[in-house]
Amino acid sequence: MALSRGAGNQVKESVFAWEGKDKTGKTVRGELRAGGEAVVNVTLRRQGIMVTKVRKKVYRSGKKVTDKDITLFTRQLATMMKAGVPLLQSFDIVGKGHANPSVSKLVMDLRADIETGTSLNQAFRKFPLYFDPLFCNLVGAGEQAGILEDLLTRLAIYKEKTIAIKSKIKSALTYPVSILAVAFLVTAVIMIWVVPAFKEVFTSFGANLPAPTLFVMALSEFFVKWWYIIFGGLFAAIYFFFRAWQRSLQMQRFMDKLLLRLPVFGEVIRKATIARWTRTLSTMFAAGVPLVESLDSVGGAAGNAVYLDATRKIQTEVSTGTSLTVAMQNADVFPNMVTQMVSIGEESGSLDAMLGKVADFYEDEVDEAVASLSALMEPAIMVILGVLIGGLVVAMYLPIFKLGAVV
Repeated sequence: MALSRGAGNQVKESVFAWEGKDKTGKTVRGELRAGGEAVVNVTLRRQGIMVTKVRKKVYRSGKKVTDKDITLFTRQLATMMKAGVPLLQSFDIVGKGHANPSVSKLVMDLRADIETGTSLNQAFRKFPLYFDPLFCNLVGAGEQAGILEDLLTRLAIYKEKTIAIKSKIKSALTYPVSILAVAFLVTAVIMIWVVPAFKEVFTSFGANLPAPTLFVMALSEFFVKWWYIIFGGLFAAIYFFFRAWQRSLQMQRFMDKLLLRLPVFGEVIRKATIARWTRTLSTMFAAGVPLVESLDSVGGAAGNAVYLDATRKIQTEVSTGTSLTVAMQNADVFPNMVTQMVSIGEESGSLDAMLGKVADFYEDEVDEAVASLSALMEPAIMVILGVLIGGLVVAMYLPIFKLGAVV
């Protein structure tokens, strides 16, 4: 919630819905963000409106505002502005028609800010949790150049492509992890409940058991005795790992480097990172944002510490007069094809178009790589599950097979 200073104190502002009559006697309605009903009355009276009703708006708590919500909001705002719908009315339509109350509140807070004369760019900057510097810089450039509708459309396309490529990478990584987690749970169930039941049967045989069976039974005894430590330790390790990843910059850098070196998956992540990097720079440059200033947003948008460090190095070199092509070559994290395309773009004066083509190429590469991975992982995971679960089952049935052979 925004704060305003009055009489040396911080006063919480709220959104008020009002109704009144203008100088011609016509009934008018609207919304205003203010510190109280008295402020609303005074403000509207100065505008020549005789207020008849003032009501504080109460928003229901809703779900978290996601990247998809912001992307949809950007697309809707761009579409309505291109259709000639006034800005405040566009905010009304988007805010009142959204299914998520949290998004509605965010949009109406933005609308109230803009209604008091704040620029769209400055209104967005008050909510950094939802609108990053790249978003605000592009909106600011659009306002200054008078091409806000075009810039919002570019932003919507950029965010849609970014979300699409992130979801593809997540799906590629989530599938094997979820299967392995299920395999672990199934194995634990077999070890804790199934194998002990077989053990009771085998003790009545009075014969020597095969080595694989003895190994599985010993493993089962360990699981039964220490299951709470195994599960507790595993969940604690996962929890603290992700907490450390979120809070420690060194941990993030280490993991980002490790992810790029993973067999098979590392190449997909690298291509996705390059696609985001080139798409961001293309969008910023096409909006007329200076190259050095654009690189401020590009590094963070890439989503990888290796490319963030490389971008800072590139920015330093470009600011001293080095060409972008040479700076990217010196960074040594971009394939030759990328630097060659950038070189052609710089020479022909169409850098944004060339960067866009590179982004399109790598996005297609990621699509193909994820599709290939999905096709390859299914049989590979079936083999792993077959060996793991099948091995346990065979080990437990070996004594029964031997008994049948003796009989």
